[in-house]
Amino acid sequence: MTIPAASGGYANGMAVHRAMRWEGAVNAWHVAGDVYRMGRREWLTEAGWRQAYDHGIRTVVDLRNEAEIRRRETDPPVDEAALAAFEVVLAPTEDPANSEFRELCVPYLNDPASYADNARLFPDLLAGVFKAVAAAEGGVIIHCSAGRDRSGMIAAMLQDLAGHSDEAIVRAYQRSMRGINEHHRRSAVPHPHERFLPEDALVPLLESRGESLLRFVRHVKTETFLRHNGITDRELTAILAKLGR
Repeated sequence: MTIPAASGGYANGMAVHRAMRWEGAVNAWHVAGDVYRMGRREWLTEAGWRQAYDHGIRTVVDLRNEAEIRRRETDPPVDEAALAAFEVVLAPTEDPANSEFRELCVPYLNDPASYADNARLFPDLLAGVFKAVAAAEGGVIIHCSAGRDRSGMIAAMLQDLAGHSDEAIVRAYQRSMRGINEHHRRSAVPHPHERFLPEDALVPLLESRGESLLRFVRHVKTETFLRHNGITDRELTAILAKLGR
């Protein structure tokens, strides 16, 4: 099945995956219900955090590994009092010390073609993310570093649970690809591995990675995967409620 790489898309008659304009946020999108996704949280300004709060956000699930979590000189200053309104839950999706993972995902998880291996190697970690969503107070932001692949893997599974169409799931990922690509274009700090891609280079990647994402979603069978890896009926009900189901 080929999904066009253009923006736009609807699921179940409703527009999905709208951009969130929280000040400073990079690659921030609505996933479904009370669940959102974005790039690293340190990019948000204090005003951005207030805007997220006004959207009902109370929980932030950080998918990064502990060694990645740090402020940079270019990050905006945010008063601790502004952050106190949010619970931050660390729920990494991978163990970077795992030798097979390092061999498969070089230099990091950056392609949906590797999502199935991530799920195979670390099913307990992925289940831990969903347990965090189930236990979360209020609206939830899920974020990694770029807001594209770790966030994209979890978002695709959440959209699968929410009953979104194949097209909507793929388009959501493609928008996140475009979102971080645009960030690379205007960022004053060069990424160590990635650069802005012009349209003629980006479009083939949008297509191929969209197809890989769809294969992953069809392979993983999210609800079955979660039940097999310790998500209880009560937790699944709570996750579905967060997704507006």
